[in-house]
Amino acid sequence: MPRLHFIKMHGAGNDYIYFDCFRQPVDDPQTLAIRLSDRRKAVGGDGVILICPSETADGRMRMFNADGSEGKMCGNGIRCVAKYLYDSGLARKEELHIETLSGVKTCWIHPENGVAVSVTVDMGRAVLTPAQIPVDLPGEQVVGRRVSLAGGVYEITCVSMGNPHCVLFGADPDTLDLERIGPRFENDPLFPDRVNTEFIQVLDPHTLKMRVWERGSGETMACGTGTCAAVTAAVLRGFCPAGEDIRVLLRGGELTVNFTPERVLMTGEAVRAFEGDVEV
Repeated sequence: MPRLHFIKMHGAGNDYIYFDCFRQPVDDPQTLAIRLSDRRKAVGGDGVILICPSETADGRMRMFNADGSEGKMCGNGIRCVAKYLYDSGLARKEELHIETLSGVKTCWIHPENGVAVSVTVDMGRAVLTPAQIPVDLPGEQVVGRRVSLAGGVYEITCVSMGNPHCVLFGADPDTLDLERIGPRFENDPLFPDRVNTEFIQVLDPHTLKMRVWERGSGETMACGTGTCAAVTAAVLRGFCPAGEDIRVLLRGGELTVNFTPERVLMTGEAVRAFEGDVEV
């Protein structure tokens, strides 16, 4: 039976199973993601990420959620891809360019003792136009808008960071029954491509606390694009200042995000947990 070599990595607890496609082909990654993401009967993870050659960048990332659906962008995943390219010698430089379905992203490596320990990613400009997110609401932006969805009435801010996000501000998110309400947001008809939902508590102007329900994966310990969407929403709502570092506390760790209208920078850890082989 064929075997594939994998590397398990995570950023702030958002863990994926990575395959080096420079050295081995991977067929049918959708099915592989469904099979290997199971935490009781397989490797376990929030999905599968392929690290592939690129004609336009240092490498190319393909990301598949635990349900097999392909995502356009993954903020925690791209940091780990950058770490692998740097640590493995495939691209031994501190500024890397990685191709994604959301375009080519620039990453800056922060090394210690010859290995990448954290990475800053230029996530690009936050998209606020409803049709481009997409969310079926009129207007130029959806910022703090009160709408009926998911069986209730909520004030939402909608952002795309390469994938769609719905951000809500309120009390301590640890009190929420996310297993119940998360799927209601994800599958609400308001979001034609489903949606990732962030539940945020503002602790102070430079600190947010967050839980996230990701489309295709459920609750995850962290979400890079979701963290960027949360800070974007917090700045637009006047809770946090633009152009300054904002700490976002997640169930799996923390990330730092700096929002300006021109781009969103995200910095966080990239950790190699273990590697192994799996029969396919």
